Amino acid sequence: MARKRDRRVAPSSDHHETGVKTPTRPDQFSEAAASDRKLMTIFIVFFVVIPAVSILVYRIKYAPNTDSSYPQFQEDGLVKTDVDYQEILDENSKTLKNESHRHYTYPVLAYITPWNSKGYEMAKRFTNKFTKLCPVWYDLKSQGTGLVLEGRHNADMGWISELRRNGNALVLPRVVLEAFPKELLKKKKLRDKAIDLIISECKEMEYDGIVLESWSRWAAYGILHDPEMRNKALQFIKQLGHALHSVSSSRNGKQYLQLVYVISPPYSEKLQPHDFGPEDLQSLSDDVDGFSFMTYDYSSPHNPGPNAPLKWIRFTLQILLGNSGARALANKIFLGINFYGNDFVLSEGTSLFHLALDCSRANHFSPGMLESPISGRVKDSYTSYKTTLNGMGLHKLTID
Repeated sequence: MARKRDRRVAPSSDHHETGVKTPTRPDQFSEAAASDRKLMTIFIVFFVVIPAVSILVYRIKYAPNTDSSYPQFQEDGLVKTDVDYQEILDENSKTLKNESHRHYTYPVLAYITPWNSKGYEMAKRFTNKFTKLCPVWYDLKSQGTGLVLEGRHNADMGWISELRRNGNALVLPRVVLEAFPKELLKKKKLRDKAIDLIISECKEMEYDGIVLESWSRWAAYGILHDPEMRNKALQFIKQLGHALHSVSSSRNGKQYLQLVYVISPPYSEKLQPHDFGPEDLQSLSDDVDGFSFMTYDYSSPHNPGPNAPLKWIRFTLQILLGNSGARALANKIFLGINFYGNDFVLSEGTSLFHLALDCSRANHFSPGMLESPISGRVKDSYTSYKTTLNGMGLHKLTID
């Protein structure tokens, strides 16, 4: 046996000289397989993992601030485009069972008006759905050579206390600036007095700030056509905002008093001197916490029609955010959504009434009065009908 082992063939001298070992066939297969695995790993990382991670990051960063799960809406069939009059009458007063969870996480401002008696109760019931509540209480008026702030008698402190026990919505009452604009804006003493009256009321009543309405009044007086007066108007708003921001909230010392400013929509792409535009938005952005954009009342008794057509809302918003600088301020815009319709008396050219949050008035008319003669559905959110009720004649009913 030993001799057989000694007779083994010696390795080739060529192999010793070069130091190269010829790979066997299994080695070649294993190396090729390893190389293929590396290529596959690189492919998966670059073409599968990285794109997937990128999409995930994008969706997290840029996802809309809304809750995408609306199971109750979908189950109840409430989200749809084809709605008939009977569904509006049946469903308009119904709400979700969950009265506190917010599906929409952007700020929401709600007005509580004296002409809707249900507003105060609904604000208490759904207080956690809102970030700001604006009761329509105050007017700042001229009185002799001075100014007076009227409306404290409207304030309901018990209601405010109940709101604050149930949620964290800020209370910012509306102040309408009815004082003579030329005197107010020209005289520093009156401007300072107006600001002092507003801030003193916020402190004494423990408000979180105010919603100021003045632009439409100034436009009606015609002062915005004067460049000097227009500039003074903007400077007054800045001064008021700066003064409010200098005062800490009585409820939260880390938070200052806020200013929301009411602005009207432009009606054409070519802005008029009285229109509030992108440059005005940028000018006031540092001193105003939000802009209440009145995208409703598109029609009037003299031109009856829809209250807030969607195309018109988009059109006016695009004008307001016309340039790149103003677009960055879109998060400060409170887009107005009306919860009422109108019944116009066409023969008299006056608005008969608001439908408000319920549609009870519509129940007085037969279904045919509310349907489109073509499809049997509400057409363009409004329709016409005739009635001899109190001799009123031809009406146009709007529900948008």
